[in-house]
Amino acid sequence: MKFIAGISSTTALICLLSWTDPNSASAFVPSSSSSSLSSSSSSFVGYARNDASVVVEPNARARRETSLNAEAIKITMPALSSTMKEGRVVTWLKSEGDEIEAGEAIMVVESDKADMDVEAFEDGYLAKILTQEGETAEVGAVVALVAALQGDIASIAEGGGGGDEPGGAAAASAPIAAEASPAATAAAGGGGGAAPDVEFSRLDMPALSSTMKEGKVVSWLKSEGDAVEAGEAIMVVESDKADMDVEAFEDGIIAAIITQEGEAAAVGSPVALIAANEADVPALKAYAAILAGGGGSPPPPPASAAAVAAPPAAKAAPKAAAASAASAGGRVVASPMAKAMADEMGIDISTVVGTGPDGRITASDVQNAAMSPPAGAAAKKPAAAKVPSWTPAAGVIAATPTARALAKKAKLDLATIAGTGEFGRVTADDVRMATGEMKPKKKSVVPGGGGPAPVELPEGLVPFTGMQRAVSNNMEKTLDCPVFRASREIEMDAFNELYQQVKPKGVTVSALLAKAVAKALEKHPIVNSSYRKEGTFFNKDINIAMAVAIDGGLITPVLKNANERGVLDLGEDWKGLVDKAKTGTLKPDEYNSGTFTISNMGMFGISQFDAILPSGQGGILAVAGTQEYIVPCKQAVLGMKKISKMTVTLTCDHRQIYGADAALFLKTFSEIMMSPKSLV
Repeated sequence: MKFIAGISSTTALICLLSWTDPNSASAFVPSSSSSSLSSSSSSFVGYARNDASVVVEPNARARRETSLNAEAIKITMPALSSTMKEGRVVTWLKSEGDEIEAGEAIMVVESDKADMDVEAFEDGYLAKILTQEGETAEVGAVVALVAALQGDIASIAEGGGGGDEPGGAAAASAPIAAEASPAATAAAGGGGGAAPDVEFSRLDMPALSSTMKEGKVVSWLKSEGDAVEAGEAIMVVESDKADMDVEAFEDGIIAAIITQEGEAAAVGSPVALIAANEADVPALKAYAAILAGGGGSPPPPPASAAAVAAPPAAKAAPKAAAASAASAGGRVVASPMAKAMADEMGIDISTVVGTGPDGRITASDVQNAAMSPPAGAAAKKPAAAKVPSWTPAAGVIAATPTARALAKKAKLDLATIAGTGEFGRVTADDVRMATGEMKPKKKSVVPGGGGPAPVELPEGLVPFTGMQRAVSNNMEKTLDCPVFRASREIEMDAFNELYQQVKPKGVTVSALLAKAVAKALEKHPIVNSSYRKEGTFFNKDINIAMAVAIDGGLITPVLKNANERGVLDLGEDWKGLVDKAKTGTLKPDEYNSGTFTISNMGMFGISQFDAILPSGQGGILAVAGTQEYIVPCKQAVLGMKKISKMTVTLTCDHRQIYGADAALFLKTFSEIMMSPKSLV
């Protein structure tokens, strides 16, 4: 009789009774997956599964819907570098209750060397976050719980996921250490070849996930003989879960590459040698040949549950004194996210005080520096574009793991996407731009480069002001009104001549237009009417509302009884109304009592436009600018003369005003404008 590791005694007893009772209505069977992290059935980075659950299986559907004891998938803190012992959760990209998919980034972790996205490698629902943003957890510690079924979220969040049962994070991480040392020992090849007596560091295959036993070198980002700096990506490794950049943790020169592109190496085994001095490269090349041929290697560093292989003590790395991130040689040690953030914010990263291990600059350090920049700190100049120094191996498309997952989900061929990442790698943003989810980034203009200075354009949502909201609501109300439009050209020479005569007296074009429209409405009162469900409502007064654009909105001050008043009186009244509109002191009766509206955009040089009919009115007249035309004239010397014309467009409510009414109104208005002496 078999029992699954991690099943509690109570559950085991239930299983025993069910298996021994042939007449039981429903048998209890344990989950088929194993709780061990080293199990070949595991398929996720930093995940440990607690399979102490049993499910009722009268049919397959019952198993899909719920479980008797909710099964929790544990997200553990992954080993992102060979020296990582603990990691800090910078950001959770998902919230509790969110659905997650395999290949989707769920959190950003800051290790002792880099900031990296941690991706999900199983579908499910994020049930409980145990390590909050800003908190630190040891490698292998459980940071969150994932429910395989949506209905199990509550029980797992309340502790039903078996987080306290045997087989938790501490137990789960043990197999890693147990298996790492043999792998490293096998890679070493036993004794025989002694390491040269030179200063160098050995780059080992790191443990990129809690289940990783070996990794394949997808691409070398540096070649033999190239100089490397600490924090610089030097190769791309494909583990059992993801493709990740591996960074150099020491300055030096790549003396020899032991594991070539496309080849695999066990976790902890050497893949390259980095020389501190260029003169030592030949000796290290010979030593690399011994390692590659299995002739011997130095004893591998001891493995631990946190990290499989730490860099050997062949080279003593200088530790920063005090809190400065710059060493005596002027080198700045910072996480990739911190470097990118400093570039984006224009901060000289050498002026930032690091609070990470050995004075390493983290993303939070850059944020703090941006909020309170040190005295004398100068903005960092834009870095020159890097020229790719490597070419991926044949058939290899350089892309980040998130980009691969997004491209697969969108059914896009990565080969058709141009990469903008380092050395031309396809990034997640490249895929999002290819799908249209993200707009392409604009190239920044370098000041002094000869081009025009960049213009800061507004971006994002700006809430409406009260006036803008009122205008928006009024415009929406007009959508239910059936309207029609009629236009007419009017000769303006006589009107312009009159205006020049009365302008010194303070009479404006707006006052003259209001008077002319009011006199035309006297003869055609139907255009001054408004619609009611019961019929046509005729307005006794002719109150002309005139649209005025002010800062932050639009308002329509009203010239009341315009047909009964002189143009001088209207001119003075209009000047006062405009002043009140600009200062926001108009009374409601001074802007909502209009019976007909004029919208004049002639001063902007508009040749013709249509206006939207205000709610509750029967008509609005759109007045365009005056244009000059050459027309035939028998009395002219050359048989031609120049005249000025203006186009007006009347918008009417077609429920009570008909086309003939509009045409007659425009005819009368045209006659008044062409013989304007009756206005004064």
